[in-house]
Amino acid sequence: MTSTLRKHLAVALGVATLLAAEAATAVARPGGSSPLEQLRRDTEAIHALGVSGVQARVIAPDGRQSVATSGTADLNTGRPVPSDGYFRMASTAKTLVATVVLQLAAEDRLSLDDTVDHWLPGVVYGNGNDGSRITVRQLLQHTSGIHDDLPGYTTPEEYYQQRYDVHTPEQLIGRAMAHAPDFPPGEGWGYSNTGYILLDMIIQKATGRPAHQEIEDRVLRPLGLDRTLWGGTSATLPRPHAQAYQLFGPESVVDVTEQIPVEPESLSFVTTTRDQNRFLRALLAGRLLPARQLAEMKRTVPVGGEVQQFWPGGRYGLGLVERPLSCGGTYWSHEGGDGGYITLNGVTDDGRRSAVVSMSEARGDTPEHILEQENAGSALIDHALCAEGPSTP
Repeated sequence: MTSTLRKHLAVALGVATLLAAEAATAVARPGGSSPLEQLRRDTEAIHALGVSGVQARVIAPDGRQSVATSGTADLNTGRPVPSDGYFRMASTAKTLVATVVLQLAAEDRLSLDDTVDHWLPGVVYGNGNDGSRITVRQLLQHTSGIHDDLPGYTTPEEYYQQRYDVHTPEQLIGRAMAHAPDFPPGEGWGYSNTGYILLDMIIQKATGRPAHQEIEDRVLRPLGLDRTLWGGTSATLPRPHAQAYQLFGPESVVDVTEQIPVEPESLSFVTTTRDQNRFLRALLAGRLLPARQLAEMKRTVPVGGEVQQFWPGGRYGLGLVERPLSCGGTYWSHEGGDGGYITLNGVTDDGRRSAVVSMSEARGDTPEHILEQENAGSALIDHALCAEGPSTP
């Protein structure tokens, strides 16, 4: 989730299609509906809201994969949604950043209790902001109090004016420093993209290399995630991909595929449903972090404010969200949304069952539409993870 998405947060064309990937046929459920059939219904339900294109992938504990697509990848041509098309990862990349920070903590190259000033002296200051009082842990958990003020567009005109703008980290942090903190460090919860820009800078200070390179070498290459790519300041995506659309009003659907991410260092990653599933499964299975650091990542606090509307009962760890399952227990996730692409995901606590749904239109014209789309995506994830009951009590 980014501030841009929440600012944004014509019925689409196309016919729903269904694919079963790599694996065997789905196992029937007691109610007569297989997990695959449920996935198809859920993707169609999202499309029926007016979302132009939907792709979803579920991986079961035995490795079987189910894939469903609905709608169209292009409102002009009606071409089908690719079953494993690229999309912008957006804020799901926060989990990549957090993973690298925790790896560095495991290597004693930094501490979660280090202050921002320890690594970036004088960067967080003014208007009551004080980097000597904010820790790395608080940046990771959105408890720093740093106000979020990333650039974003709310009209088609603003999109066309801003889509090729390039912002430096210093410029983006400067925007936040122009505001007083939302609350004293550690005394509240408020989603802050700016906090993760600071974490990118801390990674570079601790390693001597840009954060995206550390992510590539420490996470992507070891897991073989060769379709998760850093785009830098590129305004385009690799093919295949669905076009990304933004609904600005009843008569205003705009193709917003072409744009430079507001923060290129870590928000410019593109990925696929297959790679995102594999990353989340590996993380929760303990393949990326030692047990101590994974436990730190899963120490949560309640999310606050309007975010509770989107993540009811949600709790935030270190770059990871915990949400309740309707069938009992909880799951872990981190959604992402920017530039028309909105993606929800989830993985069970043991990393054995996972699901990702990517939507290539953001219905951001009204709060009701934003919440309706969020709830439909969340329902798909819940149904997929509950298909055979929770993996743990």
